[in-house]
Amino acid sequence: MTIDSQLASNLLLGVIGLMSLVGFVAVIGAFWSMGRSGYRND
Repeated sequence: MTIDSQLASNLLLGVIGLMSLVGFVAVIGAFWSMGRSGYRND
């Protein structure tokens, strides 16, 4: 099985997209939990 440039490019783009999506979700979760703990002092 040979990896051509198109497949390598798609694979790289997919990995980068997945990593950025996971990072984005983690940042949103961190800000959300930080905001909740800041607003509510139960």
